[in-house]
Amino acid sequence: MANTTSGTTTFDKTFAIDEIVEEAFERIGLQNVSGYQLKSARRSLNIMLQEWGNRGIHYWQIDELDIDLIEGQAEYKFFRSSDDGTSATSNPNGVYGISDVLEAQLRSNRTQTTQSDSPMTKVDRSVYGGFSNKLSKGTPNQYFVQRFIDHVSIQIYPTPDSTNGSKDMHIYYIKRIQDAGDYTNATDLPFRFVPCMVSGLAYYLAQKYTPQLIQPMKSIYEDEFQRALAEDGSASSTHVTPKTYYPGV
Repeated sequence: MANTTSGTTTFDKTFAIDEIVEEAFERIGLQNVSGYQLKSARRSLNIMLQEWGNRGIHYWQIDELDIDLIEGQAEYKFFRSSDDGTSATSNPNGVYGISDVLEAQLRSNRTQTTQSDSPMTKVDRSVYGGFSNKLSKGTPNQYFVQRFIDHVSIQIYPTPDSTNGSKDMHIYYIKRIQDAGDYTNATDLPFRFVPCMVSGLAYYLAQKYTPQLIQPMKSIYEDEFQRALAEDGSASSTHVTPKTYYPGV
């Protein structure tokens, strides 16, 4: 009897797109697929990953950076890819594929022990539109995020004056999930999302090839997605306080 383990935890890293597609097809009863079916499955996988962007925050896709502020400049753009344009100068530089900004701070002395952050407030379009002079200078304390097809525009108010032009805007942002790409690629997902990715693709393929399985595949998919999303959240300490009962009171 075998009594040794693999010693590895890299299945999600080596689980390639072609194996994901194969597993999803097998779940709806189809085997030995090829040609157009493979192409169709990869397209469905990419559509599903795009749809995940509408399902809330995925914590593994949150990152941070410091935007180099420029005196008098209100807008800082971050493009979908380098083919669409050049993103604003930041640290790290060359950041693409920002989906949204969660929160931001005005940061001074970025690389020093005297680093200091001041919170900035995210406002909506109506509030930002109400600012009479969007190029007025001062200490930036508010920002508006406008999302376009090929880029995200971050507009700050007021624009940095000479004192704040050397500071940074530190942001926490959500990254877009990477495309599936070649069949030999791995996916841009943590291991806890592998089961719902496969079941989700099976659900998408059922809509094309086995409509009688749509509802059961959807139920499995949604159940596994909710479990993964719950595990992906930030856990907090739980304190249980026993309740004391006083009979007759």
